[in-house]
Amino acid sequence: MGEYAGRTAVITGAGSGLGAAMADLFGEAGANLVLLDIDGPRAEAKAAELRGRGIEAMALPVDVADKASLARAAEAARARFGAVHVLCANVGVQQFGAADTLTDQDWQWVLSVNVMGVIHTVNAFLPLLRAGEGDRHVVITSSCSFFQLGARMGAYVASKFAVTGYGEVLRQELAAEGINVTLVFPGGMPTRHLESSRASRPPALGESRFDMADVQVMMASAEISADHVATPAHAVRNLLRDLASGEPYIITHGTYRAQVEARQQAVLRAFDRMAAN
Repeated sequence: MGEYAGRTAVITGAGSGLGAAMADLFGEAGANLVLLDIDGPRAEAKAAELRGRGIEAMALPVDVADKASLARAAEAARARFGAVHVLCANVGVQQFGAADTLTDQDWQWVLSVNVMGVIHTVNAFLPLLRAGEGDRHVVITSSCSFFQLGARMGAYVASKFAVTGYGEVLRQELAAEGINVTLVFPGGMPTRHLESSRASRPPALGESRFDMADVQVMMASAEISADHVATPAHAVRNLLRDLASGEPYIITHGTYRAQVEARQQAVLRAFDRMAAN
């Protein structure tokens, strides 16, 4: 019996990486789990693993860019568990490339998944969160790229700025209902992120391109060091603690505090210049 015993957590991107680590964390805390992933077999494999450890878990194939897919998942979760107490909107696809080389199809794909996918996920499950009692949480996965900008990542960074802004407003709108919204900013992790991104791109939008030179430019411009990378299990180590205290932001790992402070100082200097005229 853990702190989430009798409660239900819904996690997108749960078949691998950060989503799978979240599933382990909430499952070990006693939660019933609804695991969603565009890769249905991987989600089911994770659910089976958890069930083997005595954790109640169901899995469904879901494309977060498809509202109907999410509606079916929400109905299945309602039928199985009733209310939802934690919704982890954990999704993100990546398309590297210089900003002026990204196609309309690149932008359409990244924004439809990383931004609209999060919005569709929240809208689908919000009625079930409202049906719950006690502490309830929406956990939105942003990215350290919101703070630690890197070249050749224009579409991805723009999507994470958008989803962060959405999360900030959602927190204001749901606070009166007792539903907390926490933004998670993960650093680099050894996951299937690039592989799963390429595999999930709709054929109608063309193939996802990858050039290692883009990654090298990104890492140099963002000043990413070796200790920027951690396992997904390490990245979620403080999640339950921070949710319990209603923290608005979770930094998972990384050594980019100085870059954040430099940006904030530049903003404050802009205010000072404004006030001086």
